[in-house]
This record gives sequence, C-alpha cells and structure tokens, in this order.
Amino acid sequence: MTAGAAHVTVLLEEAVEALAIKADGAYVDATFGRGGHSRKILSCLGDAGRLVALDRDPQAIAAGVALGDPRFSLVHRAFGELAQAAVEANLSAADGVLFDVGVSSPQIDEGERGFSFRYDAPLDMRMDTTQGETAAEWLARADEREITEVIKNYGEERFAFQIAKKVVAARVEQPIVTTGQFAALVRSAVRTREPGQDPATRSFQALRIHINQELRQLEVALPQALDLLKPGGRLVVISFHSLEDRIVKNFMRAQSTADAMPKNLPLRADQLPKPKLRLVGKAIKPSEAEIEANPRARSAVMRIAEKL
Repeated sequence: MTAGAAHVTVLLEEAVEALAIKADGAYVDATFGRGGHSRKILSCLGDAGRLVALDRDPQAIAAGVALGDPRFSLVHRAFGELAQAAVEANLSAADGVLFDVGVSSPQIDEGERGFSFRYDAPLDMRMDTTQGETAAEWLARADEREITEVIKNYGEERFAFQIAKKVVAARVEQPIVTTGQFAALVRSAVRTREPGQDPATRSFQALRIHINQELRQLEVALPQALDLLKPGGRLVVISFHSLEDRIVKNFMRAQSTADAMPKNLPLRADQLPKPKLRLVGKAIKPSEAEIEANPRARSAVMRIAEKL
C-alpha cells in the first residue's frame, strides 16, 4: 500500500460552527471520509444528540468503525442516496446536514486506488471499490466522442479532442490499464499548460468525476438534504472546484428565492409560494494560514443556508 499523508479536514472549525450545533440535535455528515468533521460534531453534542454519517468508500467505513460512539451511526452509501441512508439509520429529520464533496487525501495518496498520476498503478478511480466500472474499463469501451465530452466538460480541458484521439489509437495496440499509461498519453497530447500544473491534472479530474458521477450525486443529494432538514436546520456544503460550487450556489439561490409567478394573478401576498431556504452569510474560503498548512485546502469554498 502506498504511504500517504494523513488526511487533514478542511474548514473544520468553520463548518461545524456553521451547523449551529444544538446539544440534543440530530446531524448528518454526508461525507464521512476519515471522520474529521464527525468527531468535531460529536464533541459538540450532548448525550441526547445524534450523528448519522455516510460514505461510499469501504476504507472510510472501516475507519469509522473505530469511533465506537453510541450516538453515532455509519451507513455505507453514496451521498446521492442520503434519503435512503436516513431511513436505514432511522433518522426522520435533521438539524443540520454537512457535505464535504470531492476526493479525499487518502484516496489520492494511496496510489493503488488509481486517482493520481503521481503513482503508476491500476487505473481504477472508483470511490466505492465494491461496485461499478473502473476508469480502465470505461476507457476501453467509450468512443472518441464520449471521451472528448467527459474530458472537456468535467476537466475543462481544451485539448480534450486530441487526448481522446490518442486514447482511441493507443488502445488498439494495447489496453490502457494503468495511471502511468493514461498520464503519458495525455501529456503527449497537451501542448501547453499552466506553470506548475501537470498536463494530466485536468484529465484525471474529469475521469474521476465521470466514473463516480460526482456532479450528478451532488445534484440529487441537495434536494434530499433540504427535505430531511427541520425548519431552522442548516445545510453546509464545502466544494473544491467550480463545477461543484456552481451546482451548490445555483441550488441555494433557487431555493432562497420565491417561485416566479405570472403577473396579474389574483393572489394575496400570503398565497404566493415562499422560499425554502435562507442564505447565511457569504461564501467562506480557507484562511491563508490554513492554506499554508494544507495546500489542498486552496480551492475550497463553503456555502451555508438555513431551512425556513
């Protein structure tokens, strides 16, 4: 197993503060990871408090077993299955739901998971290694157009077509089954790149997002979280790139604005559809000190809303 740096929880204090924890409240950590946020939430809860956490990664689930807290339940599900996880944990309503989306440090740093071009390893990239298609399997069957669209849309890569063409040509000679093979193909197709960024960065991000359906998971999870929240409950979301943050921002904005109605309808003010969320403050980013201590926090953005 590749040795990696210990996972450092991003915006730990700020996220738990944003939840406005009640000692006897019920909370959901929809992305357990290695439990940084969960441990902090538990430290704020009294004996009557409750925390339900979920994660799709079997290694995260194994790490969570060590918590051994009677107030804590852990469910092996992706956060897009939040409603079902709540039913399984016998949780009917929550005072707060927290998402810390994206890939975790252990997933990146354990080379055999296939998330990083820094290690030559099987091209897997699945967050849940118990099910689904690996990145290698998808690259073996996807056509040039599909590969182009995924790398362009999820990696915002301007050389997506050239990369896809290289992949399709190369796999005729031999299957693309390792991170090293894929990274080398990408580097041969990308002509220019920002200083300090590996040419394979965007394509690896794109494959990971696609294989795990990360954006779709987020799109379906946010309405489930809203339904689960009690009035006054907090929704807190930390995202790490613009595609995720756009989904969060648009959802919160839409749910905090009254539904538009046709003009001149004979309705009283109290009959108009009311917004379901209230935005709380502005987007929060890590401090310079946190970024210096943990460079992976650099792109994090946290947004907060409260159910009305």
